[in-house]
Amino acid sequence: MSTLVETVFPTRLGTGFRWLVASSWASNLGDGLMMAAGPLLVASQTRNPVLVALAMMASQLPWLLFGLVAGAIADRLDRRVVIMTMNTVRALLLAGLVAVVWTGHVNIWLVLAALFAMGTAEVFADTTASTLVPMLVDKPDLGIANARIMAGLITANQLIGPAIGAVLFAVGMAVPFTLQAVCVALGVLLVSRIGTPPGAVREDVDSHIRQDIAEGMRWLMGNRPVRTLALVIITFNVTFAAPMSVLVLWAQERVGVDEAGFGLLTTASALGGIIATVSYGRLEKRVPLATLMRVALLCEVVFHVSMAFTTAFPVALGLMVFFGVYAFVWGTLSNAVRQRAVPTELQGRVSSVYMICVMGGMLLGALLGGLIARQWGLTAPWWFAFAGAGITLALVWRELGHIAHADEAAAAA
Repeated sequence: MSTLVETVFPTRLGTGFRWLVASSWASNLGDGLMMAAGPLLVASQTRNPVLVALAMMASQLPWLLFGLVAGAIADRLDRRVVIMTMNTVRALLLAGLVAVVWTGHVNIWLVLAALFAMGTAEVFADTTASTLVPMLVDKPDLGIANARIMAGLITANQLIGPAIGAVLFAVGMAVPFTLQAVCVALGVLLVSRIGTPPGAVREDVDSHIRQDIAEGMRWLMGNRPVRTLALVIITFNVTFAAPMSVLVLWAQERVGVDEAGFGLLTTASALGGIIATVSYGRLEKRVPLATLMRVALLCEVVFHVSMAFTTAFPVALGLMVFFGVYAFVWGTLSNAVRQRAVPTELQGRVSSVYMICVMGGMLLGALLGGLIARQWGLTAPWWFAFAGAGITLALVWRELGHIAHADEAAAAA
């Protein structure tokens, strides 16, 4: 067992990081339960498509509304305390939702309000949690550290959690939310074991929060590699979300799958992520970072055009596994590159901008995907994604060499 722990969590990453990963995995399991149980709860209260769509927006909108504020808070206060406080709020909100469901007083408006409130608390907790990694782990190990964090996201949040959440919802409407509250509370307990990370975030905080946000934006706009990386992320999320927003319709009408087949498609990407988890450490050691970034983005372009041509379910399944592999590598590496370049006292604000790029890109891409599919058919969003991702990659191909070593550029500045 000790050998396994050492392999998964090397001693050099530190005990504090092990507690952080354990907390992240526990919280991700709870959030994975919500991925299935949340939509099922909404569907049990209404069949109105507009309200169902509002439920999805209720959990995503807080990123756009409060993301910058959350980043500034993470750079002003004790980050460990912020995470514990926000996740405690989430656990209490879940407990309240459970009580309402058990007593039979639940309705769609209460569910929407709960989703928005929990989403808001999650914005502050997740933004701050991402800033703890570079405080606990040395820069050379940030890649493997982020890989371990993302492994929990993929296995617990995307693979195991939704399946368990759906089964538990069938057992009892309140059961998955009860377990989620327990998982989030356990995450709070585990974070409390970290102790105070070495080094203060900021010694003096005498500025207004608006000034803090502006300072973070100025730093990002003035750092060319980090700024370009943010533009790449928002562009690739727009192109990715366009076909994914109509994936269920594409899979049914183009590939000819039923509900179970569609479930396999979405699970296949998580399987690809697990494969990448095992190999990421060796990849980062043996392949230059710039090459790894270029290959990952090139895989995205190939993925889109391949899906555009696909009509066979086995091929689509294999491509989704392929997607899971390179998406994991890109996500892990891009996080590590950014964390190495950004000063500790600015991690929260810059991280929040990146999350806004991700969420904003996804929302815009989903809207475009629906409009494109309605006008030109369900395959058209894949061609849009192929063209957009391909042009973007061509424009930033050389710049990726600078982005991969953005920490060196930041140190020189």
